[in-house]
Amino acid sequence: MNILRLKELLNEKGITGKELAEKVEVTPASISNIVQGNSFPKPDLLIKIAAVLNIDVRDLFQSTKPNETETIFVFREGSYIPIGELKKQ
Repeated sequence: MNILRLKELLNEKGITGKELAEKVEVTPASISNIVQGNSFPKPDLLIKIAAVLNIDVRDLFQSTKPNETETIFVFREGSYIPIGELKKQ
C-alpha cells in the first residue's frame, strides 16, 4: 500500500511527474519511484513537494482515519478548488 497521495495530487494539480521533478530538483525517475511506492522521499523532499503543490505536507499522506465524506472539487483557471463534501454511502 502506498501511503502517499502523490499520483492523485499531481492529477488534481495538473502537474506531470517530470514537471514536479524539475521544480524539486530530482530526476523524473525519482518522482516515478515515489509515485509507484517503490521509494519514500526524505523529509526535506516531502517539504519541497508540498511547497510546489501548494499544500500542507500532511496532505501528501493517505488518511489513517475512516473517511465518512468525499470532497467535491471544481476545475477553475487551471486548478481544482474544493467546493463541498458528500457523505459516503
